[in-house]
Amino acid sequence: MIIIVVKLITGIFAALSVNSIDTYQSVNTNNRLTEVYASNNPTRDSKVKAFQILENKCNVCHRKRNKRRVFSLENMNPWANDIYKQVFIKKRMPKGKKIKLTSNEYQDLLTWISSTKTLTNGI
Repeated sequence: MIIIVVKLITGIFAALSVNSIDTYQSVNTNNRLTEVYASNNPTRDSKVKAFQILENKCNVCHRKRNKRRVFSLENMNPWANDIYKQVFIKKRMPKGKKIKLTSNEYQDLLTWISSTKTLTNGI
């Protein structure tokens, strides 16, 4: 377990920064993309779960306050490092008292983040 955590942390620090792009899409479009993605790629279940969390808990505010960082299935992997820092290290997200992540949602996000680091860095 400790080795996995060390590898995850090493992978996160090794990840490159990516410039943000304007990725605004409607909720309906993202939901349709999620359904298509999940039906065509059953092995990508962790990404689909993570996207549903980002869509329901993060994009709600990002659409209003930070339109450059609205998450979609196409752009979410490069943001994994930043999401990890904001949610797990700095504990700044999600903001406010109304939106909270459940322990299962935290675990689903962490599973997706670690899978992106493994694919990217070969860890």
